[in-house]
Amino acid sequence: MNLSPRFPQDTTLILVAFAGWSDAGDAATDAVDCILDALDAQEVLVLDSDEFYDYSNNRPEIVLTINDVREIEWPETTVYKATSPLLAGTNIYVVLGVEPNMKWKPFCEQIFSAIPTTPSTVMITLGAMLAEVAYSRPIPVQGSTSHTQLRELTGLEPSRYEGPTGILGILSTLAMERNIASVSYWAAVPHYASAPPCPKATLALVRSVEDLLDCTFNLTDLEEEARSWELGAREMVSEDEDLAEYIRQIEQSQDTAELPEATGEAIAKEFERYLRRRER
Repeated sequence: MNLSPRFPQDTTLILVAFAGWSDAGDAATDAVDCILDALDAQEVLVLDSDEFYDYSNNRPEIVLTINDVREIEWPETTVYKATSPLLAGTNIYVVLGVEPNMKWKPFCEQIFSAIPTTPSTVMITLGAMLAEVAYSRPIPVQGSTSHTQLRELTGLEPSRYEGPTGILGILSTLAMERNIASVSYWAAVPHYASAPPCPKATLALVRSVEDLLDCTFNLTDLEEEARSWELGAREMVSEDEDLAEYIRQIEQSQDTAELPEATGEAIAKEFERYLRRRER
């Protein structure tokens, strides 16, 4: 992974995703997993599952080890501290887990208590939602931030959403109350092909993080998975004429709209990403 000095070296980056309500197609948690794999990470906190999870809603799972030993996997959230030789001076924390069912305030307090922050701390939250989008087109990603400097840096606007929220919304709002800059990216997952995984949406989220940090990850495997997913979706659609017609209508709607993927700025970003990968 390569990172250019877009942020000060003493920046603390906090990358967050939760399985559940905000993770359609597992796209967000898979994106954070992909980034975590590129880092040297160690656990610093595992939040007590008994305190925050209702097991009748977030059920534990029985798994078999390679020796056929039965083990219980409890829903949990883990905070990692990550480093990389290419990120000297940058503190990286990753929060990855299952959205809790209760006690959200103390849950968030434990997360913030585990992460030492600096004046240049940036929290990046990733989410995914079901939407009426074409599988054959670039996955739309909606980014937002209320932080003035991040708005100037990224061109993103504050979210205008009002209504029910998940743990990502709570964490982002509490971060702002602590003067922690927060930026959010949400990928739109095709609702008719939402069975996890959705590597095309995962790829779109990881690329959003790349653009924000001005860095590159090795995405060769994920890009291949995204291509295979799209081929599978195409085959599924070809077997259902009603669905195929529905997709054609969505494609026409997206093609005529002024999508970010069609702008000169987006084309320039894609070219810059290509050059960075060649230099890796």
